Amino acid sequence: MCKCGSRSTPLNVSLPSNCSSSLSLPVTFYLIDIASEVAKMSSTNEKDDYASVEIQHSEVKSSEVLGNQELMNDAFDGENEEHQEGVWAAAQKHPWACFWAFVMCFTIVMESFDMFLNGNFVALPVFQRTYGVEHNGEWVIETKWQSALFQAGQCGAFVGVFLAGPITNRWGYRWTTMFALMLMNATIFISFFANSLTLLVVGQALEGVPWGFFIANSPAYASEIVPLALRGACTATLQMSWSIGSIIVAGATYAYNKRDDQWAWRVPLALQWLFPTPLLILVFLAPESPWWLIRRGRKEEALRSIERLGSKDPQKTQRSFAMIERTVQIESQMGGAPNLLDLLKGTDLRRTIITCLMYASQNFAGNLIANQATFFFEQAGINPNMAFQLNLINSCLQFVANALSWFLTAWFCRRTIYLWGTAVNVVLLVILGVCASITQTTATNYAQAVLGILISFVFAGAMGPISYTIISETSSVRLRALSTGVGRAAYYVAEIPMIYLASQMLNATGWNLAGKCGYVWGGTALVCWVSAYFWLPELKHRSYREADILFNRKISARKFKSTVIGVHENE
Repeated sequence: MCKCGSRSTPLNVSLPSNCSSSLSLPVTFYLIDIASEVAKMSSTNEKDDYASVEIQHSEVKSSEVLGNQELMNDAFDGENEEHQEGVWAAAQKHPWACFWAFVMCFTIVMESFDMFLNGNFVALPVFQRTYGVEHNGEWVIETKWQSALFQAGQCGAFVGVFLAGPITNRWGYRWTTMFALMLMNATIFISFFANSLTLLVVGQALEGVPWGFFIANSPAYASEIVPLALRGACTATLQMSWSIGSIIVAGATYAYNKRDDQWAWRVPLALQWLFPTPLLILVFLAPESPWWLIRRGRKEEALRSIERLGSKDPQKTQRSFAMIERTVQIESQMGGAPNLLDLLKGTDLRRTIITCLMYASQNFAGNLIANQATFFFEQAGINPNMAFQLNLINSCLQFVANALSWFLTAWFCRRTIYLWGTAVNVVLLVILGVCASITQTTATNYAQAVLGILISFVFAGAMGPISYTIISETSSVRLRALSTGVGRAAYYVAEIPMIYLASQMLNATGWNLAGKCGYVWGGTALVCWVSAYFWLPELKHRSYREADILFNRKISARKFKSTVIGVHENE
């Protein structure tokens, strides 16, 4: 394969015998295009125009991929190799791909940190006295401010996820994430120096914007750089990053909850600065996604990226390259440059709906209890110091559940994990409601706390991590950056009112339901289970090309697993 007519160094790969005769026409058109573009260039836009010409040229060259039997054979071999490779073998061959996927997923720790931090602030006695109101002889944060603290960051993230897709399509995953990390470093100052709830809410809203970039890009990048066998485990590390953030928050707030001054909440806020700069350096060193590079026509860089991700054998590198280029070319026939409206067209609409529903459903199966665990424990009748201890235990158990999810994704199908996990939480949530409805004693208080921990454990081991895997596999490669962003926007659209509802149900100045909220979340979790049973497809062991074909054929979700797709099919 060669890159004909390019100003860069030709690729060091095999050249078909008939290549020279087939290059004259593309080269001619390319030189004509160059001449016309040079005539239009000015000193202010020369680089942009040249990039546009190079992309147009690469599209001409890549149009030959599907008609070149030698390249197609490489693509067939590359896809067959991925299907035959086991999880452990893939991990041994691609340790750097796993590492870079984890680094990108670890950016989520900052959203997790801040989300759980706000949940702990409203339970801090000194924070309550400083910013709260007196209610029945106790100081509490008013429901409106409690909801505002929880919702502000999500509103900012809602903006961020819509910005992430178009910017990533232009800049790539690395530079977009680096920009977000720099923005995160700057916005932390506002929250740290805030001297009122109003300014703290503003700071949280501005911090939310880079969160949107992180959550939109992380699952997409991770799913594109690792082999097929590792997609489930590597995208599941997103949920582990949430748990790591919650552990740090739980430990910090437990250590400072007895302080009687402003540093009880300012020190935990300052800990946010631990993450952006080291991650900025690591992301700078990371390879760009070869899928994104091939879509942009940067083929030499794509080859180098594939090699950096663990492909040391030149022939295997060539096969992986051909497999990616084949899929990119098939998808490019569906349209030109991707835009948000494409998510609503044809079979991509179905994929967008599935992505949005999976993201939104994370708010309906007990996850919000985990996000406000300390406050939930207090409302269940546990004393404040014990509530912080239980929160730390809860966070550590979530981390254990995340680690177990790696084995679950290797052993079981995506649908199976999601459906069984949701079913278990429906039962536990209903039991929680029953426990809160009977005469309250110390035993029932601790029973509610234990049930809250179990619900969080199941979510962290099943629905949470597998949702990110499903989301990263469902969207088409061409629209992935946009799809994950819009899907996360659906998460925030569902979460913002649910946060208000959760605060209203738990707060003493609201409905004060404590564990009775289990009835509400049990009902919403049941709706999620029914929806998933009918509409959630099984994409385990499916390449992105196979997923495209299954969706284009409009196969029923329950028949995805049994449908056979041949390696030679190019729909």
